[in-house]
Amino acid sequence: MIAIVSFLTRRLSQGVAIILLAALIVFTLLRIGPGDPARMLAGGLSDQASVDALAKEMGLDDPFLVQFGKYVGGIVLHGDFGKSYVRSESGLAGSGGDNPTAGKADVIGLIAARLPLSLELAALGMGLALVISAPIGIWAGLNAGRMPEALTLMGSSILVSMPSFWIAGLLVLLVSIKLQWLPPVGYNGFSYMILPAIVLAIEMAPIFIRTWSSAISSMTRRDFIQVAPARGLDRRTIFTRHILRGAAVPFINTLGVMLTGLIGSLLVIEFVFDFPGLGKLTVEAVLQRDFPLVQAIAIIISAFFVAVNIAVDFVSGLFDPRLEY
Repeated sequence: MIAIVSFLTRRLSQGVAIILLAALIVFTLLRIGPGDPARMLAGGLSDQASVDALAKEMGLDDPFLVQFGKYVGGIVLHGDFGKSYVRSESGLAGSGGDNPTAGKADVIGLIAARLPLSLELAALGMGLALVISAPIGIWAGLNAGRMPEALTLMGSSILVSMPSFWIAGLLVLLVSIKLQWLPPVGYNGFSYMILPAIVLAIEMAPIFIRTWSSAISSMTRRDFIQVAPARGLDRRTIFTRHILRGAAVPFINTLGVMLTGLIGSLLVIEFVFDFPGLGKLTVEAVLQRDFPLVQAIAIIISAFFVAVNIAVDFVSGLFDPRLEY
């Protein structure tokens, strides 16, 4: 128990430092990049005095460290991630007007409105990938060096080499336009989630299949597995108690990597399918130079990365006692 508490304390401390560093990097990149949010909000025809006054009102003329300190202080002390530069409280983007900063939406509210849809889509895609990959990968691993493994590895190599946006376009043309089985883009119910989830599953399943196949075949070659029948253990016990348990550790590590990589996939898939989730909101926020929204999303994604890595290391230790906390 002491080792677990020490592990969690150490990793959470490291996680806070990583999140703070990520926030600083994103904060810096947004301010040295091209584009002026004050000019964008004021409108292209506004005079420079109006733009300068708006920049002062938004705090953009403060020294860099002062801006970053106010931002982090607001989050730590008040849980305030700021207000969007672009979106109104209705969630719609707009700019200009007599007072461009009035009536803007809280960024946490915008994220909270989009996040559930992205989580549902990610869970559906991940679930499909796991259901498809587990039996195929285990079957290939148990038949290492034979035709099933060769066919499985060849199929997964073909699928993993296909870009997700190309698969998405192909499925829209075939399933939505040609066969008219599912709606192509947008969101108006669960049916709109199926095609994007299939694309996510196709992207992840080959990696899971390879991991299962490699881990299972590696375990079956271990000496203690080879002599297990001589110790009186039946095949079912050998598989469930030794092979599957030993293969779980590399699979959990791959699952952690895929969970973090899933965020990048969502950015592409949601934008391609015009799916109103967090990924599409992120792309729009970057294009609109909506600093507070981009910063808040980056911090939340960093926190997600940290949480997944801590969870993976913790669960791996439960499956393999040789791993130390």
